[in-house]
Amino acid sequence: MAKRSTHITVFEHDTLRLDQQVNGVKFDASMLKALQRYYGEQGVPYFTLLHNGVRFNEQVGVIQVGNTLIEVLPKADKADAEEAKWRALLIGMLKAVGAFDIRSTSNSQLKIKPNTILDLYFELFINEVEYLLHQGLIKQYRRKEGNVGALKGSLLFGKHIQHNLTHQERFYVRHSTYDVQHPMHCILYKAIGLLQQINTHAGLHSRIGTLLLHFPEMPDIKVTEATFEKLVFNRKTQSYQKAINIAKHILLQYHPDVSRGRNHVLALMFDMNTLWEKFVYSSLRKSKANDITVAGQVSASFWKPHNGRSQKMRPDIVINKDHETGCVVLDTKWKNLGGRHPSPEDLRQMYAYHEFFGAKKVALVYPGAVAQQNGGLFHPTAAYPAMNKECSILIIATPVETDIKRSSIHHWQQEIQQQLTAWLNETINQV
Repeated sequence: MAKRSTHITVFEHDTLRLDQQVNGVKFDASMLKALQRYYGEQGVPYFTLLHNGVRFNEQVGVIQVGNTLIEVLPKADKADAEEAKWRALLIGMLKAVGAFDIRSTSNSQLKIKPNTILDLYFELFINEVEYLLHQGLIKQYRRKEGNVGALKGSLLFGKHIQHNLTHQERFYVRHSTYDVQHPMHCILYKAIGLLQQINTHAGLHSRIGTLLLHFPEMPDIKVTEATFEKLVFNRKTQSYQKAINIAKHILLQYHPDVSRGRNHVLALMFDMNTLWEKFVYSSLRKSKANDITVAGQVSASFWKPHNGRSQKMRPDIVINKDHETGCVVLDTKWKNLGGRHPSPEDLRQMYAYHEFFGAKKVALVYPGAVAQQNGGLFHPTAAYPAMNKECSILIIATPVETDIKRSSIHHWQQEIQQQLTAWLNETINQV
């Protein structure tokens, strides 16, 4: 049976204190110690340790501590703390940018109603492995040595004498064999076994058990970053890439509690600044005009030391229509301005984009409760007395529905595209 789980829901930048009650669940000392061990000396980007507590950063997702799921949700509007809305919004954004892309030839629909994105991630992995089993697991050649009843391959004479002095009917040989026992299947098998241990969603338990029943038993291997670096994907193994990528995240992010074996930690977290950037970028690309190009993370060198590599500048989104019009640069920020002005650091960054890329106009793109558009000119200086560089402030309204479905996310993307396109057309037409 699936382990019975408890659930704590917080929002980004919230704080959890020792013995604090959330959703009827107490954040106890064992959970805090598990997170402290997980944080270690190097630290993790997901949270910051406090005295008898933790403060979560701009990373959102799920941290599983033993049987307790700590869900960290995004929240662009401080006054809006509707958990169901922000949970659905997060899942919708992740699907929209391809973080939970599902192969069209495997199961096209997820079957469970996820309690958290961790359940969604587990089911995506299960779908991929089920698809691989349905297609038939690939075989590869591997080197094998041992006692056999017939001479094949190369005879290892020293070991043959050692093992078969009284068994002349046997041969100790090294030979090639063609079967399903290879590193990719060992990784998948290990990940399936781990899922059986840590899964808390009852709807997935039987499917995990079925996978273990039908997947060939593999030897246990030690999995590190180097294990995945050695893998080579080719035409035969390309279909394994998504399942291997998910298995990599699950296995490498899993932090077992070796002292007590109770409060294991597994994190599935996403940086909201990166997610917001990708979401706005994909929304703009969905129905852009044919004569406009939208590029993400355009890299340009802007400073080079006498010895060493050049430093690069990477605006989030660069939009071009033609060489005469000039480009438009957008920089996305997942933060609530709350009626305040952008920070000096953000404005200095936009001025650098304006100057270096020769942009016609630049804009900072924020989420908010209500769609707004504002802006201002950079001050003239002695070097630029006729300063005409402008930075716009664009607030993108988040959906107000508490029950957000796929159609709502699609509608939100359309609204983002329309709002940014209207501003873009106004900017481009100012020739």
